[in-house]
Amino acid sequence: MPIDLAHYEAGDAYDGKYKRDLAKLQKRLEHIQVAHIVNKRPAVVMFEGWDAAGKGGIIQRLSAEWDPRTYRVWPIAAPSADEKAHHFLWRFWKRLPADGNIAVFDRSWYGRVLVERVEEFATRREWERGYDAINAFEAGLIGNDTTLIKIFVHITQAEQDRRLEARLRDPWKHWKTGLDDYHNRSRREDYLAAMHEMFARTDTAAAPWIVIDGNDKKAARIAALTVVADRLEGGVAMVPPPLDPAVLKVAKKALKL
Repeated sequence: MPIDLAHYEAGDAYDGKYKRDLAKLQKRLEHIQVAHIVNKRPAVVMFEGWDAAGKGGIIQRLSAEWDPRTYRVWPIAAPSADEKAHHFLWRFWKRLPADGNIAVFDRSWYGRVLVERVEEFATRREWERGYDAINAFEAGLIGNDTTLIKIFVHITQAEQDRRLEARLRDPWKHWKTGLDDYHNRSRREDYLAAMHEMFARTDTAAAPWIVIDGNDKKAARIAALTVVADRLEGGVAMVPPPLDPAVLKVAKKALKL
C-alpha cells in the first residue's frame, strides 16, 4: 500500500518502562556495532522528517553506547558552492562508511526531491531525474553489501507548533530554531505533496521507507531504535568475536588466572 503520513499521527504514549527498555536497546545496539566491526560490514542509517520531529533525539540515543571510532553522524545542510559544482550525490558518496563502519545521516540525498523541489532550488527536470538517480544510488549501496535503513519521522502541525514554541521559551534551545522553521511550516501542504511522491517513487522492496509516528517522543525513540536494531541485525552475523588464543595465554599469565 502507498505510504500515507496521515496514518502515523496517533501519538500514543509509550506503554512500557521507558528507561529500562531504552537501556536494553542501547546494549543490543552496542553488540550490533561490534558485529559490524568484526564482520567488516558497512551500514547507512538515514533520517528524514519535519523540523522539530525529534530526529536529533533519536540519533543521540541510537549512538549513545557506540564506539565513536567506527561510526559517524553526518548532519546535512544546504550544499556548499563546491558541492553545487558536482552531481548532487557527490557529497554523499564522500561520506559513505568504510567496511565495519556505520554512517548516520541527519537528512540526506532526499533533499533533491524535497526542499530543493519545493523551494525551486532545483529545476523540475533536475528533481524529476533525482528519483532515478537516488534509486540507482541506493541499489548500488545494497549491491555493495551495505545495509541501508531509511527512516522518516512524522509529526502533526499541532505537535510541531508545540515544539517550536518550547524552543522559544527555553533560552538554551534558541539555537535550534530559525526563520527556515517558519518558512517551511508555511509550506506544509507543498512539502506533504513532495513527501508522498517521494515515498511513491523511492519506496522499493530493497530499500523501503520506514515511517515513525514521532508525536510522542519516547514512543518514537523506542520504535526507531527497535527498527534500526532489527534491520542491522538482519544484515550481519550476530556472533561474538573469538578470543585470540595468544592473547588468552598472555592474559592468564599476567592476571594469574
